[in-house]
Amino acid sequence: MKFFWLYLTNFWGVLNDNFLKTLACFIAIRWVVPDMQGIVVSAAAGCLVLPYIFFSPLAANVADRFGRVRVVRCCKWLELPIMLVAILGFHLESLSLVLLAVLLMGTQSSMFSPAKYGLIRNIGGKEKVSSGMGGMEAVSFLGMLSGMVTASLLVDKVQAVVLYALLAIFAVAGLLCSYMLESRGNDEHGSYDSDPVRFLKSMHSETSKYEGLNPVIYALSVFWWLAATLQMGLIIFCKQSLALDSFSTGLILSLAAIGITCGCAVAGLVDKKKPLLGYVPLFALLVTVLCLVMYFANSGPYSFAAILFITAFSAAFFKIPLDAEIQKTVNEDKLNSVLAYFNQVSFIFILVASLSYGLVSLAGNKGAMFLMLAIAMFLCGFYIMISNRKIICFVFHLLLSLRYDIRISGLDKLPKDKTLLLMPNHAAVVDPMIMFAELVELHLRPLVDESYFNLAVSRRVLALFDSIMVPDLHKSRKGVEQIKQLDSITIDNLRAGRNIIFYPSGHITKTGTEQIGSRHLAYETCKNLPGNVEACLVRISGLWGSMWSRKGKKKTPQLAAGLLKSLGLILSTWVFWVKKREVRIEICPMTAQLEEWARTLDKIEFNKKLEEFYNGKTS
Repeated sequence: MKFFWLYLTNFWGVLNDNFLKTLACFIAIRWVVPDMQGIVVSAAAGCLVLPYIFFSPLAANVADRFGRVRVVRCCKWLELPIMLVAILGFHLESLSLVLLAVLLMGTQSSMFSPAKYGLIRNIGGKEKVSSGMGGMEAVSFLGMLSGMVTASLLVDKVQAVVLYALLAIFAVAGLLCSYMLESRGNDEHGSYDSDPVRFLKSMHSETSKYEGLNPVIYALSVFWWLAATLQMGLIIFCKQSLALDSFSTGLILSLAAIGITCGCAVAGLVDKKKPLLGYVPLFALLVTVLCLVMYFANSGPYSFAAILFITAFSAAFFKIPLDAEIQKTVNEDKLNSVLAYFNQVSFIFILVASLSYGLVSLAGNKGAMFLMLAIAMFLCGFYIMISNRKIICFVFHLLLSLRYDIRISGLDKLPKDKTLLLMPNHAAVVDPMIMFAELVELHLRPLVDESYFNLAVSRRVLALFDSIMVPDLHKSRKGVEQIKQLDSITIDNLRAGRNIIFYPSGHITKTGTEQIGSRHLAYETCKNLPGNVEACLVRISGLWGSMWSRKGKKKTPQLAAGLLKSLGLILSTWVFWVKKREVRIEICPMTAQLEEWARTLDKIEFNKKLEEFYNGKTS
């Protein structure tokens, strides 16, 4: 197995991190009054994650300068003296020394992290990224599980010297495994600003160059915030709300870790065969519902453990596709720095988890953290959906397929070496969503009415597709001058090799038949079509009479209202009991014909030819 020694090295490191932190939580809380126990747990968690915020830029530099394997081995050597500090702290019952050891362990781990994750692509190549990340995260959570469970089971059962010996043994085991690592790639590239604030700003700009990468990093950071909050909160919740002892609390924690470990392993294998990125918002919604169940249900220990296990398993399917997306998207020479930036951002979120949980614990309602997690995951799922073009197209494809039987013809006729111009008829408000959901790989740039730019959410989504705003002539005559510029904007984009889609009529049909009238955009574009462009007419049928059309309505259906109504129908399961509406999309490359019409006919006659095609009078 290619990743065996990397996995094993990572396992011992994560195990020792969590063994030390859990020991600190279970033992150190005995040294303080009950009201301060939540603060001690938060402080221990904060000490472990705070170094990631400050030392991640340095970690990227070190990994680039000295190589990933060498960095891993040096970090494992540093783990040995850190364990001596921890042992001394426990022996002297010194809270400050124990927290110092946790802080040092966090520093060592922050230096270790970019190197170990960068080795995944070095060892397995891009084709093994999904399974490699899935296995790596499964091993990480297995190590987390082993550390927490071992500490919780032994803390009250064995003498302190046994715990001290295990801290040292785990460190030595990780060191020995690191010497079995081999890297096949060149991982020395450059240097980066080691100032954490400047590094954060510069890497935010750098990752913005990759489509949708920053939202992926932020969504993953929310996951780590959730995981950190649960890890801290369950220790107190199980003891105070479920009245469990340390042993039983350890079992609850182990079930959560087992759930996410199994989830990561399964998600990695599934994502390799069928990419799961589009399902991320749906898994966020599932986790939201499960967190609400844990908040509202008055569960006993067994039912609570079962719900927690399912939540952890589901959360892995939210996490792994996003992890894989980073590895798939980022260039090799930028991988160390992006992973360091990701560490920095995610551990800022984990630090916030320590602070937010501390505040929740002071409020006195131990179950309130589940409500907080539910709200955060719902917002995160919505955010990642409206921030990534591929995800939002997939989600719309999935939802639309519940109601519509969509079939497309003519895709095989599209040339792969030419820029595309698509001009569909406009039967309903929803047909642009159908076009983009089904033709996401074509990277179409649309012309969109300015009214859709008024709402913040729709404006953000339109920005994902690099949409061009079309002025509303009914509101201002200034739009007349602006609309004249659309001809040149469209031609310039086509000339630059960008695929364009626009509706020649400029509005959805009021009568069921397409009426273009004296609109001039299609005519002028086809009259001045650049040489390397394939112009296509697209005929859409089946949407007239749907809730999205103007049949029987005085006004154009509102997009937001329609989406809410559709969601209500889906949640009520109504869509599963009715026959799907058949929607047919016919793509017809017609460059030569369109150029001839534009050359030999005037604008009105040209538009009549388009109307005849759209209304089925010609083929």
